[in-house]
Amino acid sequence: MPRFPRTRLGLPLLILATWSIWMTEDLTPFDPAETALAADYDRPAGNRHQSRSVVIASNGIVATSHPLAAQTGLDILKRGGNAADAAIAASAMIGLVEPMSCGIGGDVFVIYWDNKSGKLYGLNGSGRSPYAINRDVFKEKGLDEIPIDGPLAWSVPGCVDGWEMLRERFGTLSMKKLLADPIRYAEEGFPVSEIIGRSWAGSQAALSRWPDSARTYLPGGKPPAIGQVFSNPDLAWSYRQIADDGARAFYQGKIAERIVEFSQANGGYFSLKDFSDHQGNWIEPVSTNYRGYDVWELPPNGQGIAALEMLNVLEHHDIASLGHNSAEHIHLFVEAKKLAFADRARFYADPDFSRLPTTELISKAYGNKQNARINLQKAATDVAAGDPKLEHGDTIYLTVVDKDRNCCSFIQSNYHGFGSKVVPGHVGFCLQNRGQLFALDEKHLNRLEPHKRPFHTIIPAFITRDGKPWLCFGLMGGDMQPQGHVQIVMNLVDFGMNVQQAGDAARVRHIGSATPTGRPADSGGGWVALESAVSSGAIRGLQQRGHHIVRAPGSFGGYQAIRLDHKNGVLHGATEPRKDGAAVGY
Repeated sequence: MPRFPRTRLGLPLLILATWSIWMTEDLTPFDPAETALAADYDRPAGNRHQSRSVVIASNGIVATSHPLAAQTGLDILKRGGNAADAAIAASAMIGLVEPMSCGIGGDVFVIYWDNKSGKLYGLNGSGRSPYAINRDVFKEKGLDEIPIDGPLAWSVPGCVDGWEMLRERFGTLSMKKLLADPIRYAEEGFPVSEIIGRSWAGSQAALSRWPDSARTYLPGGKPPAIGQVFSNPDLAWSYRQIADDGARAFYQGKIAERIVEFSQANGGYFSLKDFSDHQGNWIEPVSTNYRGYDVWELPPNGQGIAALEMLNVLEHHDIASLGHNSAEHIHLFVEAKKLAFADRARFYADPDFSRLPTTELISKAYGNKQNARINLQKAATDVAAGDPKLEHGDTIYLTVVDKDRNCCSFIQSNYHGFGSKVVPGHVGFCLQNRGQLFALDEKHLNRLEPHKRPFHTIIPAFITRDGKPWLCFGLMGGDMQPQGHVQIVMNLVDFGMNVQQAGDAARVRHIGSATPTGRPADSGGGWVALESAVSSGAIRGLQQRGHHIVRAPGSFGGYQAIRLDHKNGVLHGATEPRKDGAAVGY
């Protein structure tokens, strides 16, 4: 089987463009001799299926997709900060070192376990559409879809307000202390890492179209090379404003003024009121029980409950007996995903604007009904949304656990790589293009309306067992996220993998479901993308069931996790081998 490069998550459109050359009919026959190089003795901890050993520590662990961000968070823990403090500092650092994926021009969601109260808290730090924009704007421009790039895709960034909310409720250190290292590195520079560098290079043409974007991210007119030291003095300026004045600097101060001034000069719809009126929300996480483990997600406007819907179907089957990534296992997973994503396309939206059937969608009774729709021998080709009875009723993920066992599951995103591709003046960051996920269909629950939150893909996750925190984890990557969450849960619970092996294991991604923007599903059942370690026998079994198999290297997301071992009083950390990251502890 061919080995695929560990590239970053590509844009969905780029994945579509590559599908034709990755069809399984073009694959070379599986050679059993190939596995001889992966003997037990030359892999960590004697496990041929594991890329590295689990990071085990007593006091605290930080896991991110960049070593510098992980070390920044760990330094905060060593200085007496807690999980909230470390997550904010790591977030600020990764917004500098992985700018295509996240930054203060994007949104943030958090699940936080406060060990003192023994309670989970949810933070929805997503922004809203401008007051001045509506669907008529796009009609007048002759557009039937919101563009991916440019000011029409903007929504107010919620990241900085999310930082402040998290710090004020749970943090112990000042924003000035949390941003000190990110400011220093923004001014002095950092060496660009491999996977991030390759992703950066892929955005050159789009960034070149906007002078401020090119000035900020294309030094000398081109992306920085791998290993080149890159600095961002404009971002250092923005971070200093926030360090001095908190979130007020972003939403009512000079940063907001610069963004709005740029917007008014470049066809955007932002006003100062859009920023001053922004407010994140503390919300209640929701859960389902999977074989004795309570899996927690955040309710819409995000897509986290799709993972819970899938688990409520899969628990009806003896997954462990099927064999990991067997044809039977993958078929069940994909069919459960199709059902959940059909609901996602219809029912996931801003709950402030519509009554959403969240409770019904994640109920066990509904899971029973959905499970009955699955044909164990045939792939579904046309999946409609279920009936939950309405009348009744590019991204980064990081995780931190501290010495007091406070846990922070934290996810942040620009949506596409470099978001809208637009740096609005001398601020040092791109604005997200999250507004592109609104529907323009006036009958859709996720339709564009003024001052509304769009459907969101980014989702943190958490698992408790017997009322205690067990796993603080997430897996970023667009539509892959709920699919990845479910695969991690199965790997741990059904297949007994450790926390690193669960992330290393070959992944599956179904592509082709309908989206909450109103774009229809593929009528042929979509495509099943597989990583190269999935066996040829499993591939043949899937094809016999009617699945269309493709290769989509680089599109399987990024995982970080920390498991709490209460028996031994230690933490088990894992990081994504498909990224540049690290899990570090002390």
